Amino acid sequence: MLHTHKNYFLLFLLLLSSFNIISEENPYFFIDNNAQKMVEVLQLDSNLFETNREQYEQKIKEIFEPMIDFRRVAASVMGKKYYLLASKEQRLEFVNIFKDSLLDTYAETLAQWGDSTISTEFPKKENFLNKDYIEVKQILDTGNNKYPISYKLRKSGNNWNIINIIINGVNLGLTFRNQFQALAIAHDEDIEATIINWVSDAGDAGIS
Repeated sequence: MLHTHKNYFLLFLLLLSSFNIISEENPYFFIDNNAQKMVEVLQLDSNLFETNREQYEQKIKEIFEPMIDFRRVAASVMGKKYYLLASKEQRLEFVNIFKDSLLDTYAETLAQWGDSTISTEFPKKENFLNKDYIEVKQILDTGNNKYPISYKLRKSGNNWNIINIIINGVNLGLTFRNQFQALAIAHDEDIEATIINWVSDAGDAGIS
């Protein structure tokens, strides 16, 4: 009997592992599964934002960080001109600063959405096969209003990564790129000073 239970448990783990692989290969499952994980944090751990903010942010970061191609996004935010002006060390430095800043901002923004729900728009048939780029759309329901979210994804191997997000019409990639350009101009195109003073800020994208 114990042997049978063990076999069932191993089969369950195998199926779970297979589902995770399928989810990562299917951009719609990939986005939806992680979105629902974040909703769960919002609903079950909302009190952590006030009592243990570091732990709350860590829960969000563990979900959100693996989803994004930060190296590609950071390069896009810098723009071709400033990316070429920067050294390899400065490019890597900005990737890390941008990642930490974005994740902090994202976690703080999520905390304000409270008991929100997120629904993913699934196509009637698989339309991502043999494609390297795809868009996945969602609806954020805050209870007061509903807002569209659009994820731009790029295929890397068999998996997908986010390369841009548009929330309620606000293109975060373009917004951040404009901010980087303005910051660089304010610092006389001193790349190091621009990187050090970077703070990701997309406002609340009109979400309330």
